[in-house]
Amino acid sequence: MGEQKRKQDSKSNFLFGKKNYKFMLIGIIFIAVGFILMSGGGSDDPNVFDESIFNWRRIRLAPTLVLIGFGIQIYAILLNPDKTNTKK
Repeated sequence: MGEQKRKQDSKSNFLFGKKNYKFMLIGIIFIAVGFILMSGGGSDDPNVFDESIFNWRRIRLAPTLVLIGFGIQIYAILLNPDKTNTKK
């Protein structure tokens, strides 16, 4: 009987709450979009220089999105879902 109760208690405890997983998903989307925007811009011929590798999207926007995504991931890990906002 005690073992059965312990199994039920262990199944219902998740490490993070629903809010944490939502923020984690948003962070992963930001990181994925950043890496997608960073890709490409190469040239098949090594003798031809392609100037598009230095455009604003690959140099500024994509790394910024990746860093924002990592920041959201850190926030999602540190967020306490059990904290209730009660004002006295």
